[in-house]
Amino acid sequence: MVGPYRGLFARPGTTGFVLAGFIGRMPMSMLGIGVVLLVQTLTGSYAVAGAVAATTNVSFAIAAPLSGRLVDRFGQSRVIPPFALVNALALTALMVCAGYGLPSWTLYVTGLLVGATSLSIGSMVRARWSSIHGGSGKLHTAFAFESVVDEVTFVTGPVLVTLLATGVNPFAGLSVALLCMLFGSLALAAQRRTQPPVQRLTSSSGTPILIPGIALLSCVYLGLGAVFGSVDLVTVAFAEEHGVKAAAGFLVGAFAGGSMVSALWFGSRHWKISLRGRFARALGLLVVGLLPIMFIGSVWIMALALFLAGFAISPTIITGFSLTERLVPPSLLTEGMAWISTSIGFGVAIGAWAGGRLTEAYGASNAYGFALGAAALAAAVGAGGSGLLRIPEASSPAKS
Repeated sequence: MVGPYRGLFARPGTTGFVLAGFIGRMPMSMLGIGVVLLVQTLTGSYAVAGAVAATTNVSFAIAAPLSGRLVDRFGQSRVIPPFALVNALALTALMVCAGYGLPSWTLYVTGLLVGATSLSIGSMVRARWSSIHGGSGKLHTAFAFESVVDEVTFVTGPVLVTLLATGVNPFAGLSVALLCMLFGSLALAAQRRTQPPVQRLTSSSGTPILIPGIALLSCVYLGLGAVFGSVDLVTVAFAEEHGVKAAAGFLVGAFAGGSMVSALWFGSRHWKISLRGRFARALGLLVVGLLPIMFIGSVWIMALALFLAGFAISPTIITGFSLTERLVPPSLLTEGMAWISTSIGFGVAIGAWAGGRLTEAYGASNAYGFALGAAALAAAVGAGGSGLLRIPEASSPAKS
């Protein structure tokens, strides 16, 4: 399994941008659950907590393609620092507003600013890998490795932020997330040697979302984001209903842990099945994995069920980014990948909002039904529109 990953770090500077990217994207897994824990603890309402988290994700979803386009036009080293500094100020303001019990609208405003200034660090790291290994079979392995890194953050981040928020104070988790964002982002910006070169805009479409395949992928990832957003919030409520709220991070981490294991295995294989075939199969596997969770009443059995359900996440993410890399021109690569992130962000916002409402109305176990429905819809859209993902063999050494 390790063999295909050898040689990824042969080029000087790769270790540096991977480490910086890992630290810089830690808030990706900490922010949502950290906001939920902070706001719910101080207001007593999962609905308000979910709405604030949704506001943050919606604003990120809207802003991510715009910041991605700025990165494509001007380079990572020029765009990252101002965004990171403003994001740190916005997150600090959110915590201050929550701590002083200011009106709810202040939480929404500061949450909006946090999302609008958050950068898709994962997309920027993947763009660096594309610049290094584009057109070779190593890119599949590099994207698989990035999915492992993503899932490591989603295993450790929720556990860390939950332990800090419940064991130290409600602000501790978000404070650590802020420091990780600031240090990792600025460290990535400082590494100019490996950043993709700024390229002239050559696409007549002007934006990747007008490419039919990217539009389809965006719709699918909207559904997947709704799965992630609802599972995160409902799982916090599930743990609290069973008297172990501190275990929420462990349960969310189990979901990501299954994805991490599958990413290592998935990236180590040389596949004969086409990319779009792998994509459709992974979506179907996610639906099957989510079927049992509505009927589980034990925290430990739920952890196992979420771990198994997570097996389908990384294959879906890996193939989606690989398809994106082949569907968009190099001059729009970061923006194209940002559209995947922005779709997930919109979905997470919808999932967090719906999860909060359904949890308060029907209880956590029943609220998991929303995640199952969202996964089924994503699978149906992906399978029904897979023809739009067909890529000519000449465009890549791997099958599409």
